[in-house]
Formats: sequence, C-alpha cells, structure tokens
Amino acid sequence: MTTIPFKGRREDFRLVTGQGRYTADWNLPNQAYGHFLRADRAHAEIRSIDIAEARAMPGVLAILTGDDIAAAGYKSPPPMVQYPGKGGMKLRHPNRPVLAQGRVRHVGEEVALVVAETAARAQDAAEAIAVDYRDLPAVVDAADAVKDGAPLLHDDVPGNVAFDYEYGDAAQTEAALAGAAHVVKLTLDAQRIVGNPMEPKSCLAAYDPASDIYEVYAPSQGMSMMQGGLAAVTGVPFPQIRAHAYDVGGGFGIRGGAYSEYSALMLAAKLVGRPVKWVGTRSETFLSDFHARAAVMTGELALDKDGNFLAVRYHWLADLGAYPTPVASFINTLAATSQAVNLYRIPAVYGLHRLAVTNTTPTTAYRGATRPNVSYITERLVAEASRITGIDPIEIRRRNILAKEAFPYKTPLGTPFDSGDPPGMLAKLVEAADVAGFARRREESGRRGRLRGFGCAMFIEPSGGGGPKEEVAIKFGSSGDASIYSQTGPSGQGNETAFPEIVAGVFGIDPERVTMPVGDQEIASLMGMGSIGSRSAMSHGSALLVAAREVVKKGMELAAKDLEVSASDIVFEEGKYRVAGTDLSVGFTEIAKKYGAAPERPLDVKSGSPSPMAFPSGAHIAEIEIDPETGVLDLISYVAVDDCGNQINPTLVGGQLHGGVMQGIGQAIGEHCIYDRETGQLLTGSFMDYFMPHAFDLPEMTLYDHGVPSPNNPLGAKGAGEAGTTGAVPTIANAVMDALGPLGIHHLDMPYSPHRLWQAIHKANGRG
Repeated sequence: MTTIPFKGRREDFRLVTGQGRYTADWNLPNQAYGHFLRADRAHAEIRSIDIAEARAMPGVLAILTGDDIAAAGYKSPPPMVQYPGKGGMKLRHPNRPVLAQGRVRHVGEEVALVVAETAARAQDAAEAIAVDYRDLPAVVDAADAVKDGAPLLHDDVPGNVAFDYEYGDAAQTEAALAGAAHVVKLTLDAQRIVGNPMEPKSCLAAYDPASDIYEVYAPSQGMSMMQGGLAAVTGVPFPQIRAHAYDVGGGFGIRGGAYSEYSALMLAAKLVGRPVKWVGTRSETFLSDFHARAAVMTGELALDKDGNFLAVRYHWLADLGAYPTPVASFINTLAATSQAVNLYRIPAVYGLHRLAVTNTTPTTAYRGATRPNVSYITERLVAEASRITGIDPIEIRRRNILAKEAFPYKTPLGTPFDSGDPPGMLAKLVEAADVAGFARRREESGRRGRLRGFGCAMFIEPSGGGGPKEEVAIKFGSSGDASIYSQTGPSGQGNETAFPEIVAGVFGIDPERVTMPVGDQEIASLMGMGSIGSRSAMSHGSALLVAAREVVKKGMELAAKDLEVSASDIVFEEGKYRVAGTDLSVGFTEIAKKYGAAPERPLDVKSGSPSPMAFPSGAHIAEIEIDPETGVLDLISYVAVDDCGNQINPTLVGGQLHGGVMQGIGQAIGEHCIYDRETGQLLTGSFMDYFMPHAFDLPEMTLYDHGVPSPNNPLGAKGAGEAGTTGAVPTIANAVMDALGPLGIHHLDMPYSPHRLWQAIHKANGRG
C-alpha cells in the first residue's frame, strides 16, 4: 500500500503572498458604503421604523427598509422542492423578504440598509434608526416548535411544520422489525453548526442605467447560481446581472447562493446612482450566514440471529430556521434517501422526515449537506448493533457490506450506485490501521489512566448531478497558450491546477501553457453549475476533457493543411499531429501558435456535456484517548481509505480529504451553535464562545486510495470534497462511544467537549 503523494498547487504562491483578490479587495470609482441594521430580538412585530434622524446625518445617501423592497417588487427565493410529501403534502414555503416586512423572525435578520459616503458613517446612521418593536414569544427548538400551542412564525405554515416527507416501504419495514432477532434503536442530535469561512460575506453592487446592467461582486461557488438567485428575487432578467468572483475564502455550501443582502445592495446602487460596497463582520457571519445540520434523528436497525441486516427505519425532525432556504428542504428530504442504506445490503427501508421552522438563522447545505447526518445515524446504529449482538465491529460490517460484484447496485429506494469495492476498502483499512493491535494499545492507555476508543465507519455518498449539462470554453491566443473557462471558480479546491492538467494532458503539452482565468465575463455566457456537491472534477473536468478532444479534432484539418495531406492521414500522438506511417509531423503547440489568434478562431471551442452523478465511498478508523479526570479528548490516529474514482491530481484529493476530516472533527468534538431558549439570542456568536478546531486537534492522519473508476463520466472520477466530513463525524462518534462503553455509557450526543465528557464520566462513576 502506498499513501497518496503530495505536490504543490499553482495558485498557492498568489494566495500565500497576499496577492489573492477577495470581495473586499474590489473597489469601483465613486463607490458608497452600506451597513445593515439587524434585528436584536428573535421574534417581534415591527410597529414602526423611524429613519428621520439617521437620514439627516452627514454623508448619508439613502436608507432602505422593507417598504422599499416591496415597492421594487422583490420576491422570495423559490424552493428546490417541487415534489410531494406525505399524503401529497406540498412544501410550505413562506415569503422571505430581503428586508424585514412587518415582523422579524430571528436575531440578525436584515431590517434596514443605510448607504453613506463612508462605512463608518453608514454604521453610525444605522445605530440612530429607531425601531418600535412589539415582542412576540420565540421558539428556538424544532421539537418545541411543532408542539400544540407553540408560537406561530408564519400564518401560512400551520403548526410550524413546513413539510412532512416519507419514503420507502412502511409495511415491509415494520414486518421486518417485528420479526427480527435484534432491533437497535438510537436517537441522535446532529447539532446546529456555523460554516464560518475565512472570508466573511461581502458584496459590491453597481448599476449602469445606460445598459440596464448590474455588476455584482460577491463570494460565490458558481456565478450562474448567483445570477439565477438574484434574478429570481429581484426580477431583473438573468442576462442583465453580471456576477463576479475571483478568489473565494471558503465555500462549503453556504456560499452557494444569493443572500438577501446582495439583492438589497443592487436596489441601493440603482437608487443612489453609485456603486455600493458592504463588507460583513465576523459577528454578521455568525448571525446571518446560513447555519447547518440541526436535525434530531431516530433510527431503528433490525438484524437476524446471525447479525444480518434486515431493515432500517428513520424518523427525522429537521430545523429549517426562520425561513426555509431554497436548498434546505431538499437536503433534508430527497437528498437524504440516496444513501439511506449506506454500503449495506438492507432489503427494507422506510423514513419519515418532518421539517420545522423556528426563530433561528435559516439553515442550508454545509460541507456534505445531509450526508454526514445520514452516515452518523447509520454508522452509530451499526456500532450499537455490534455492541448488542457481541459481533466484532469489523466482522458485522463484513457480513453486511455490498460485494464489489454487486455494482452497479440499485438500492431498495432506487438509487443507482455506480461502482465500488467495499470489501477491498475494509480489508485495506484493517491492515493499515493495525486493528489487531488495538487491544494492546488500549491496555497501555489504561495503565496511564486513559480511556482508549476505537471507531470505524463506512459510507457512500452522492456526488455531482443536479443540472442538465455543463458548458465550458477553450480559447487560444497568439502565443499558442490556451485559456479555459468554466462556471466553477476557486474556493479552495485547486481548480486552477487540476483543470489545466486535464486539458494539457489531452493536448500533450506542459500544463503551464494552459491557464484558467476566473471572474471573466466569458464565464457569464456559459450554462452550468458551480462548485457544489463534490462535482467539480467529474462534471466540469469531464466537460473540459470532451472540449479538449474537440480542439484536437479541429486541429486535424489545420495540421493536414500545413502538411499538405488529407485529414484522414493524420494521427495525433503525444502532442503531435503525424502523417501515419511517416516521420512527417507538426506539434500541437505549433498549430496553436499559428492559428490560435486567427480572426476565424478555428481552434476555439464552446461545448456542453451532461452533468454526471457518481457515488464515492470510504472506510475510516480513528483511535482516541479520554482523560477521565478532565474530559479532555486526544485524537491519536486517523486512517482513511477512500474511493474517489480516478484521481486527477492526488495532491488536491489529499488536501480535500484532510480539510473534510478536519471539519468533521470540528463538529464531533466542539462546534455547537446555541440559542437561549427564552430570548432566542445567539449565545455562541463569536470565537470566544464558539469552538473551532485548530491544527493541534488534527491527529496523525494517513490516507489511502482505493479508487474504482466511475463508468458515468469520461474521467472515471468521483467526488472528494465532502468525503472527509461524511466519514469523520461517525468515525469520531464511534470512537468516543467505544471509549466510554466500559463505564456503561452507551449514548452521548455531540459535541464531545471536555465538559460534556467529564460530566458523563463523573455521572457514570456516581460522582455526577
């Protein structure tokens, strides 16, 4: 076995030397500055907003409120969910105003936008706005929100229930559970967390009345998604919105769409006749960036006497926050079904998911979207089944995982798993993690007074899909160098390195001769989606592969012309067009130099390819130690075997896996977004109160590749960006519960903070 090798990325020098260009770095002539007044309470009626004093302050150019938004005809962003729920129920999707209208429903909701000559003057004026509120009861917990008599957030969401969604075969699953030798049942809280990218949410908007075009600069994981979101809210036609993003300081899903602030700034720019810039603070990130996870999940797993899985049943209660975001209802319903059986042979499945609204910040997809939640509940059930039956945790997985020969595999819910080798991954993991030596290591930890735990998790997850096709373009200049264009921009994945490598490999040239401009208007003409759902390599990369092959084909005619032969006599090998059976040839670079900048642009290509889907999978093991006197948890080792299909650039795959594991560790050991149940105030609104993992929290990590190419795209690639998080959450959870098991502790919700672990241990020892 060999670990994934590491090499450099071409964008690193620019970023580490401070030459990156993020939203805050953009400036336009004569720009003004915006500041948002936000709700300081969780639920209240707005009786009046007095802007007179603020409007008269020096340098103030305009103040926008909900009335201005209503007058502009702005709408609520449409939901992704159009399919029916339980009993044909339709999703209840209440209006989400850009600026509050009549009521505020969570702390941090946008109430007014002040535009002034400087950012400081805009902030001073915002603080002078007088809002007369009538406080209303708040509810910040989904279980409380759906109780009879709970405070109602929206008149058109009775009972605060936005959606009931069911799937699978209820009768078959019930029968299997009733006749099973063992039934394992768990209820787990996948706690609310905050994404917190390095770059806070920011935006610069400008309007040109002559062309009726808006220029919008904002951190984005895909400019077409940004344009589409803004167009849906503002009513401005899609082509009249030009979205720009150069470097993006972290995406993770929460930078996938258009936030309310961006639409408000577009209107402000039009009204004041000047560009308007707003740079959010870290406090605004905590309060108004969409949150994630926030689901309480109950799972039941049925087994026969030999430990074979018979059925699984789920009940979820998901917290959408005050307003369902376009994607939140989708990820908590249909998206969750695609991995409901994980990597196991489970013949019967049923699930019922209830989605509730609460007086909290809205939730959305965050690294892994629903995948970490699904793998968390399924793998905790498997670990608990191991404990109850006495079957070794590795052995119980061996008995139930899908065989390599079973792929392509269609799950009981109809999900088509494309390829994989679960037994091979597990065998490689067991050897690499030295599972056989764990008992010895646990004894050694015990002699030092430490509790040692072993956690294993396996997973499969969907990646890609979600759109009809991806459009890309390849253009050439007089130097013969190529420029490639795609809707996916840089937000940490290393696309500037990987995509040129794909294209250069087809051309047979040095990758340095292929560049990937970002933020270019050429991209605005392309259809497709951005960097979401672990799709970049297989969707955009495959589209570029197809386009590059088309370029080579077009070059055949040009090479034949130069070599004075028929195009049918030309073969292309190792970067050269050669006359078959002879030494007569011309290099691709020579053709590109000669014809690249010709007026007719004979080599340029703009093409589209279907948006494929694939199912990456993995098997992870972690070992941890807990100090029972302090509750401090140490991550001793982490071993991951992943099937990402064919790897385009192992360096980038390794980086994505490292980053994903780190974010899963953060959720498992400390991250937790907490609201006061009485007031609805966010209690963890800064890094003084909200845990974020550090480098010293990351254990020794070893990554192994066990790729099985996907047949669904020409690269044979699968997703890698979210696999680390999807695997880490259940892996760490199982390790912690294994460490606490000898004390009789068999249930403890994340996060596994020192205080929470200490309390559980002392209670188990009769001292709590």
